[in-house]
Amino acid sequence: MKSILKNVIFLACTLLALGHGVSAQTISGTVNERVNGRSIPLPGVNIYWLGTTQGTTTDSVGRYAIAPAPPADRLVFSFVGYLSDTITVGTRTTLDVTLRGGATLGEVTVSGASTVIDRLSPIQTEILTTRTLAKAACCNLSETFETNASVNVTFSDAVTGSKQIQMLGLSGNYIQLTAENVPGIRGLASTFGLNYIPGTWISSIDVGKGVGSVTTGYEAMTGAINVELQKPDARERVYVNGYANSFGRVEANLNLSRPLNKRWSVGLLSHASTFQNELDQNGDRFMDLPKYNQYNGILRAKYSGERFMAQFGVKALTEDRLGGQLSSVPGQRYSFTNDTRRLEFFSKTARLYPDQPYKGLGLIVNAVDHEQSSMFGLIPYDGRQRTLYGNLIYQTILGNTNHTVKTGLSYLYDEYRERYRGSPFNRTESVPGVFGEYTYTYPERFSLVLGNRLDFHNLFGTQWTPRVHFKYHIHGRLTARASAGRGFRVPNALAENYGLLVSSRAVQFLNPVQPEISWNYGTSLTYEFPLLGQPATLVFDYYRTTFQNQLVVDLEHPTHVYFYNLRGQSFSNSFQAELNAQPVKRLEMKLAYRFFDVRQAMGVPTGERVVLPRMMVSRDRVLFNIGYALPYDKWKADFTLQWNGPRRIPVLTAPSLLEFNYRNMPTEQAPAFANLNAQVSRAFRTFEIYLGGENLSNFRQQDPITNPGNPFGPRFDAAARNWGPITGRMIYAGFRYKVKR
Repeated sequence: MKSILKNVIFLACTLLALGHGVSAQTISGTVNERVNGRSIPLPGVNIYWLGTTQGTTTDSVGRYAIAPAPPADRLVFSFVGYLSDTITVGTRTTLDVTLRGGATLGEVTVSGASTVIDRLSPIQTEILTTRTLAKAACCNLSETFETNASVNVTFSDAVTGSKQIQMLGLSGNYIQLTAENVPGIRGLASTFGLNYIPGTWISSIDVGKGVGSVTTGYEAMTGAINVELQKPDARERVYVNGYANSFGRVEANLNLSRPLNKRWSVGLLSHASTFQNELDQNGDRFMDLPKYNQYNGILRAKYSGERFMAQFGVKALTEDRLGGQLSSVPGQRYSFTNDTRRLEFFSKTARLYPDQPYKGLGLIVNAVDHEQSSMFGLIPYDGRQRTLYGNLIYQTILGNTNHTVKTGLSYLYDEYRERYRGSPFNRTESVPGVFGEYTYTYPERFSLVLGNRLDFHNLFGTQWTPRVHFKYHIHGRLTARASAGRGFRVPNALAENYGLLVSSRAVQFLNPVQPEISWNYGTSLTYEFPLLGQPATLVFDYYRTTFQNQLVVDLEHPTHVYFYNLRGQSFSNSFQAELNAQPVKRLEMKLAYRFFDVRQAMGVPTGERVVLPRMMVSRDRVLFNIGYALPYDKWKADFTLQWNGPRRIPVLTAPSLLEFNYRNMPTEQAPAFANLNAQVSRAFRTFEIYLGGENLSNFRQQDPITNPGNPFGPRFDAAARNWGPITGRMIYAGFRYKVKR
């Protein structure tokens, strides 16, 4: 693997040297709109040289870069719902533009594509816009990926209601999840963290495949997902959302934003939800979903000046869950309970240089206190995490904007205090780090990112994280990307496998848990072409992840769950083909196929080393989504079909531990199944109503729990064989009310 990385770096450096021989002066800058005296970035703005076909678009934060196209000297800035602007460039290399809303558009809704490929980023990045989020109810982050082919979400068990995501054939533990580039769902929050970010709080989601940037840390092993939340200076002064479904779940969300003056603004994001029904659709006398109450909020402020910007705020959450057997079950009932309290402080400050927009200094600080207490029948589990995170980043150029450098310092402090069955699982991590990242860009042709970071872990020594990303425009419509790099993380065995505790399995750690270390490399091709006169995009990508060490979660024997460090090989191969098209005006279509080959060496309990397919990973998956909107988005309809192929699941019967072996392990495959979701919405001037359904085909797994009639006896298991939906057809309705500035 190291030799492969060296070859990639050698090739990149060769192309870099060739690039130095090409004389080109980049024109770069940002495109914004003005709202109450403040500049707000505009993503997706079309920029092209007047009289030519050479152009580009702004990225998710309004940035762009474009090469000269002599003799053309006038740049056109165009965006739906805004007045176009044409500017003579002259000798300038930096050009910031502010677009104005079109006065003749009245109440026209500004809309664009639901999914956008970030054309400027060398990392294969998909931007999910608010239009994508509106395709479903999106009650929380886990439900925002319903129409995404790269990320899929599953329930981890049939009792707790916790959810997991998968990318590149591996669990979400290997994805770095951040909120506005601040580490968010990690550690103990990985259990229920996907439920902690309501969909109405989200303005966009960036989904990046492969290793991420070294500037955000060392934990992005298979991908990075960054969630941008609604800002205090958002266009909506008031945003109210209500939701209810046929199972009895009810939610309410209130977002408020208010400018105090030209520089200061404050905002509130709030959420309350509850579910209090004892739902049992499969008749096993266990609740299919836990009862719960959640209250969640963010109070934040923003300062925008010419030379200084700052955001800071407080997040608070409280949630209680109650699941297990129905209250009507006589005698001693098996109950699951969980109480979570979470308090978080964050701040982001930046020093700006108006005369040098390519230069900047930023500081991110985040502090978290997360506490949860659970009961699994008669077995307690308690955990507390205290985290302090800081990241200082300085950015500048070398000579001109073709050469960009980012460098900085980081610090991560994690204190974990866990107790399960009376045994403590405690550790304290203190990790200072230093990083640097160099980017070379030859506009409209290629870009290269070389990153390195060193982290000095108090428990596991110095860790080196090299990463390289490369993007090359083969021609105007075809773009190739490649990446390679190392990832490192310390697993939290109990929190990340929380659902497995809802069983009578004996939990055994065969050796002390060591850090997980992986190498990930991949490539992608993006082809943009007209289809029936409308834009279309075809994307192919392949990624491979190999592990030097990994925490193996062994469920092969039905009476035990073993945790041990990898001995042998572990790898994941992922291939995906995706077509996004607008065959006719206002009609969007997505068709994707994904293939996984994921294998892992097993057998430490018996002294064997046998490579087996990973459990609970479908080899094949197909997604089809189609949506249509009438003019001005007055009526919108959306339809999504997901087909999930067979996957390996644990067997119910196995020989005694003395006769047990992995080489002759019996196998069982869960059947393939399909999910069908749909939604229709009607928009009015200030509010919108929507009606939809999930799992409309009413497919249900009939036996998600093993031995539910004797939960305190042997062979009870509510997680290991939970491979499909356990609830049937669900209908929901809701409304969105907005008051804009």
